[in-house]
Amino acid sequence: MITGASGFLGQHLVRHLSAQGLTVRALYHSHRPSDELKGLAGVTWMQCDLLDIYAVEEAMQDVTDIYHCAAIVSFDPRKKDTMLHFNPESTANVVNQAIIQGVRKLVYVSSIAALGRTGDPKKEMDEEAECEDSSYNSAYAFSKYRAEMEVWRGIGEGLNAAIVNPGIILGATSGHDLSASLMKMVYREFPFYSNGVTSWVAATDVVNAMVTLMNSETEAERFIVSGGNFSYKEVLQQMATALHKQQPRFAAKPWMTGIGWRLSALLRNVFGIDTLVTRETARNANAYSFYSNRKLINAFPGFSYTPLPATIEAMARSFEHYHVRK
Repeated sequence: MITGASGFLGQHLVRHLSAQGLTVRALYHSHRPSDELKGLAGVTWMQCDLLDIYAVEEAMQDVTDIYHCAAIVSFDPRKKDTMLHFNPESTANVVNQAIIQGVRKLVYVSSIAALGRTGDPKKEMDEEAECEDSSYNSAYAFSKYRAEMEVWRGIGEGLNAAIVNPGIILGATSGHDLSASLMKMVYREFPFYSNGVTSWVAATDVVNAMVTLMNSETEAERFIVSGGNFSYKEVLQQMATALHKQQPRFAAKPWMTGIGWRLSALLRNVFGIDTLVTRETARNANAYSFYSNRKLINAFPGFSYTPLPATIEAMARSFEHYHVRK
């Protein structure tokens, strides 16, 4: 079973498991799957509210393995309370039913956000880090940290589970997720970039890490899944190259991003216009956060990451197909 199966990462996972000839129960809530996803071999789609314990109980009948991908991902302050409620509570419901129904194994998709940010550019975060009450950490970070704690609680109660903490996930998409939004910004030749650094990873690599853990004897462990630490400047410039567009050429200083998120807040609050820029995204875009990917590679020596240019090239072709030609 896959929760959040119609989401960005969930779609990649559904396609992978279908291609492996597996029988998949794919859950979604409000984001309905496309006709292409509905037609995948071996996949049965089911609408389910993960906050409804009876719906979760029904959905998990006869399930052996669970990939829990569902989450609200938002840096919009208007969605803070909803996110802080949904991410931990939905995870608690899934964990509880996994224990009750004797599920063989659960792999949970957390985030590097759950490890927190220190604001120290000289410190590399690893799996031992924990999210702390800090201005560097977002509401999303706390929601994922609390959700992860539900998985650890389940492990303490006998659940066989493993956790992945991906960096910012990039990949080919037909939707309107972060990958598509970044591509759209670059396609329109937005001239600014930020100098912050964080972890980035291909969606296909996250899927491979999850499947590898599901099929292994590894349990009660979490793994950072990161293709590397790259600056926003480097990522955006590679996107521009792949789209044959002018590269962003002006560094956005903190005071400029400060003005940007305030203007964006005005657009949201007065005109109801959603934008990518919030106080949290502006702060993160200027932060230097480094994450180690050594644990996963050491545990599974055959595992390898897709080079960033190859990931971005696939994104560019997908973006041109789904968003430009239309």
